[in-house]
Amino acid sequence: MTPHHSGHSPQSELTNAPARVDGEAIFRVLRSEILAGTYPPGTALREVGLSERFGVSRTPVREALSRLQHERLLERAARGLQVPQIDPQEVIQIYDLRIMLEEEAAGQAARSRSTADILKLEGLVERDRQLDSPDDPTRVRCNMEFHAAVCSAAHNRVLQDLLDRMSTHLIHTPRSTLSVGNRWNDALDEHEAMVHAIADQRVDEARAIARRHIETARTLRLGLLREAARPE
Repeated sequence: MTPHHSGHSPQSELTNAPARVDGEAIFRVLRSEILAGTYPPGTALREVGLSERFGVSRTPVREALSRLQHERLLERAARGLQVPQIDPQEVIQIYDLRIMLEEEAAGQAARSRSTADILKLEGLVERDRQLDSPDDPTRVRCNMEFHAAVCSAAHNRVLQDLLDRMSTHLIHTPRSTLSVGNRWNDALDEHEAMVHAIADQRVDEARAIARRHIETARTLRLGLLREAARPE
């Protein structure tokens, strides 16, 4: 299966780094790119190439790479640090935990959400519906932003931290479940239904929608993993 590229590599020109380029800035850019699936599993991130890309010395790059390794977004390999290879068992374990956490987040959001939270969630759904055939990384990014907003609406820092950590372990895979069939549009319908339940403080309904939403993603992910495992 051919992995999806977003069109640039670590050696390409810097297009999305903030004006102040230090270890923290480099870390955030690379973290975002890795989570969005910019780099296929096994892609090596090298200090020299990244130093040239960001126009800095190797010291802040080394700092950023070390933090990414600490978050398990990079792993040590024979040729240096690379995006982790897919571990199917770990991916499914992550989904199992996300089902519980996302369900709890939706329920707590239904109890604790503010007017500002609802406006934010409604705005994200509307934004995503207006996208015209978004590419895979865009779908991943938008989906992550929506789920982060649901968790934020729960006003539970511990839960938010747990889900944020889960996202860093997620999907070192070349294709998102959001690009399977009509899943993107179906997911947006589910997002909208979840927002309505949260807005109306229907706690049990919000929890049920969130659970089914992630269970569907888990089922689709299993299918993609089986597809990838088939011999050529």
